[in-house]
Amino acid sequence: MTSTWTEPANTPVALLLLGQGTDPASERGVDCPGELPAPSDPDLVARAEAAKAALGGRVFVLGHHYQRDEVIRFADVTGDSFKLAQQAAARPEAEFIVFCGVHFMAESADILTKPEQRVILPDLAAGCSMADMAVLGQVETAWEHFQDLGIAGDIVPVTYMNSSADIKGFVGRNEGVVCTSSNAKRALTWSFEQGSKVFFLPDQHLGRNTAVLEMGFDLDDCVLYDPHKPQGGLTDEQLRNARMILWRGHCSVHGRFTIDSVREVRERVPGVNVLVHPECRHDVVRAADHVGSTEYIIKALDAAEPGSAWAVGTELNLVRRLALAHPDKRIMFLDRTVCYCSTMNRIDLPHLVWALEELVAGRVPNVITVDEKTAHEARVALDQMLALP
Repeated sequence: MTSTWTEPANTPVALLLLGQGTDPASERGVDCPGELPAPSDPDLVARAEAAKAALGGRVFVLGHHYQRDEVIRFADVTGDSFKLAQQAAARPEAEFIVFCGVHFMAESADILTKPEQRVILPDLAAGCSMADMAVLGQVETAWEHFQDLGIAGDIVPVTYMNSSADIKGFVGRNEGVVCTSSNAKRALTWSFEQGSKVFFLPDQHLGRNTAVLEMGFDLDDCVLYDPHKPQGGLTDEQLRNARMILWRGHCSVHGRFTIDSVREVRERVPGVNVLVHPECRHDVVRAADHVGSTEYIIKALDAAEPGSAWAVGTELNLVRRLALAHPDKRIMFLDRTVCYCSTMNRIDLPHLVWALEELVAGRVPNVITVDEKTAHEARVALDQMLALP
């Protein structure tokens, strides 16, 4: 028996395949003017190569570590979000920065590059669930609450790089600092030299893990502010006594790893080294053998002994790429259930080809622009991070 498959019509309940069409009620920026190439087009690689060659030095392609291999192969530089933003700023001769990552990363690149350079995100629906968990209006409401309690003057706001330009701007105008997963301890150390409390956005796990495991705080020093509850779900006394006020946000990928994942892999693979990102839950990080940023994970596996076994708690595209790069080591995903970053994976080869071919045709698609005031305030917080001792 044979059967045929017909693509569903564009009804209100049909999936928006490959980012085509618009559904403003559920997500922003899913509209791509023009037709995307079919994902099954066997000429996609050749088309990407031809378009990139035609643009030459006018275009600079950035690829985040969590991107698909099919996209990474066309990146001029790979790295984490801050490294890529810095690399964009270091290429003032490039007219176009094509950022294969997610929205907040492209915003950071726009903030750090020259006004005449244009930053392009191949699919505007490539957002970040963690960054979207901290909305400016909610954060400002929390800050007003702190002011009413008379504690705002004691608080230094710190935001993780994985946040929107709006949130970075809020932190900048309130004399705070941006941090990465690599320098979070330095950022917190500096912050506690400026005040007695820290308001940490948007990833609760990075804030808690850094304060407790690297700086010697107690879990009781940390409280969780839930923007969906009145006064964050905290009493005035809890806020006055807290040293770390953590925003209730998390990474949808790293947050899925559990202590059971660690126990299961240790039982299944004797002698395995468990290596996780600090965005993982506190109990997972405590149970791991090694903890560090994406760049740390890469360097740790590069330096690992041949024949050693590693269970890695981070995004699957990177874990798989590292496993292929080190066939002399046993590198596996920490959780047996496969999990990609769904928004990072919105950047696929059809979207990249479309963006590059639009540039060749003289049309500039999906430009990410941060308004001048927000960019200035965000740059203050970013510059403070760069000035950390």
